[in-house]
Amino acid sequence: MASTARTALPPQLGVLLAGRGAVAGARVRTALAARGLTMRSVFTLTHLADGPVNQQALIDLLGVDPSALVAVLNELEALGLLNRQRDTADRRRHIVTITPEGIRTLADVDAILGGADDDLFAALSTEERRQLERLLEKVADTDSCGDKY
Repeated sequence: MASTARTALPPQLGVLLAGRGAVAGARVRTALAARGLTMRSVFTLTHLADGPVNQQALIDLLGVDPSALVAVLNELEALGLLNRQRDTADRRRHIVTITPEGIRTLADVDAILGGADDDLFAALSTEERRQLERLLEKVADTDSCGDKY
């Protein structure tokens, strides 16, 4: 007698990543929210850590709509994590600079996210985590979607 039970197909890699990504995203958002931050605000601060950037260049670096960036900059400025000033060479442009408090916040965020990673990837060895990181970076480097955040 033939069996009618279907053998389950192995999950697609994208489905596995999406499921783990949802868990990781929720944990990261919760960890950042405790500091009043979002992923967008962290990406923004990270770009500013290398030095002042004009607002248009920041829009290009982050690949976001100008109004979305203005909202993030308003939030970060209200938290005292960055400053915006008119460019003395071109009064139409704003120069955005991270503050010392913003630098301290980035260090806190690094520790927070490190803890979240430790929880999420506890089952992996150090080498496995490095390998996963390399593979995900490779996928991200070839991603044709263009989404930065």
